[in-house]
Amino acid sequence: MLDLIILSLHFFICFLISIAVWCGPKDMDSHSSSTGGAEMEPDGLIFIGKEEDIKKSRRITAKISGREIVVFYHEGKFHALDSRCYHEGGPLYCGEIEDINGQACIVCPWHKFKITLETGEGLYEGINPLEPSPTPKWQSKGVKQRIHKVTIANRNVYVSPPDLSVSFDSDYFADKYKNGGELAMGK
Repeated sequence: MLDLIILSLHFFICFLISIAVWCGPKDMDSHSSSTGGAEMEPDGLIFIGKEEDIKKSRRITAKISGREIVVFYHEGKFHALDSRCYHEGGPLYCGEIEDINGQACIVCPWHKFKITLETGEGLYEGINPLEPSPTPKWQSKGVKQRIHKVTIANRNVYVSPPDLSVSFDSDYFADKYKNGGELAMGK
């Protein structure tokens, strides 16, 4: 029973954070351009923010090409992914980062799906029932989450626009949440 209360409290807190993020001021929406809120540089890169600011906050959301992404700073590296989980659209910016077999993974706060920050692979723990003593091992579901290339130049963080010629499972929810972060039902 205590586990259920803690889990409910966790979801409620994440829900409140989601509301605060969506309703609060958006750093990236102050620019108006075809990139969907962020400023496109002449070389095609999209300005996300100052390197120091993102290092301090550890994560930031931004809109590029009409889709919301989240940029994480973790263990000396920047990583950018679609901000909504490929599984059911959970807010990855609310998730915790865990180390799984030496890989930094964001854990979706809704259903605990694990996604590598480096490649966007979905991970799961499975067993081989044919083994004499099956033990759970982390395995890959393949790349499920769209990642975005991050570039650091002159103490600024930039992201390359997504290559939409290749599709990923997370594209579905990236499209659904385009209208100001609200689920665009029937659009």
